[in-house]
Amino acid sequence: MIFQPFKTLMFGFAFSPSLRENVYEATRLAQYFNAALIFVHVGQKTPIKQVEFQRLLDECSPNQDQIQIYWKEGDPITTLARASKEFDVDLLLLGALKRENVVKYYLGSIARKLTRKAPCSVLLMLNPSVDRSPCKHIVVNGFDSPQTQETVEAAFYIGKALASDKITLVEEVSQSRVTVSVNDDRSLRKVTLRKEKIDREEKMRFIDIIKKIPDTITEGLKYETQSIFGRRGYSIGHYARVVRADLLVMNAKEEQRFFHRFFPSDLDHMLTEIPTDLLIIRSKTYG
Repeated sequence: MIFQPFKTLMFGFAFSPSLRENVYEATRLAQYFNAALIFVHVGQKTPIKQVEFQRLLDECSPNQDQIQIYWKEGDPITTLARASKEFDVDLLLLGALKRENVVKYYLGSIARKLTRKAPCSVLLMLNPSVDRSPCKHIVVNGFDSPQTQETVEAAFYIGKALASDKITLVEEVSQSRVTVSVNDDRSLRKVTLRKEKIDREEKMRFIDIIKKIPDTITEGLKYETQSIFGRRGYSIGHYARVVRADLLVMNAKEEQRFFHRFFPSDLDHMLTEIPTDLLIIRSKTYG
């Protein structure tokens, strides 16, 4: 198994209206993953803030043996990225509320920068709550990429920890692989057969991926595969929204190429319209 379980989580918090919900969510995740939890506030440390945050922490987490709190000043992006490295963090948590008009744009902007700078995976929590909302359905990218094995393993690990009902592995297939001018029954049949062939090939590839995951992780979890045809980054986000997934799991980045500096990546497309809670796996094997 390539994926390494999350042992240290870090939540970068601000004194926003959603702080209470986010703290409850972060402490719950730490319990489910049996992980240490670090809270980092980027901003001025004051006695009032200290008392307020400690009171909130006492409310939601009576056992604080594995919890640490740090106060740092500086640019949020740079400070959180450095803290992630300093504390050897496995998963950085970011939270926000959907009801804010600019939350999707703002959260997407933060994520784009942190997924490039943070040396760890990032979880964007769009739906934090005091009372737990079950994570029933996880959608994970099944891109044909060296990083995908680790990302799929992460999805199953999380599904096991959160007692999810189902995991769907999705491959976004470019329309260019099946593009044929459809002007009669024969050409329509040709396109249909081509799509069916691609679908069979993808199912076999997914089976090979899952075979490499230990039975202790996959046991008891239902999974299915889905090939969708469309633009990568957009299609899987739309799919996750349509099936009302509770969590979408994606690769942090694909192989770096010169033109990526000028054209947005698949993940950049995704972050322009975040459909649900989004976990971005940064591979420690592939960087």
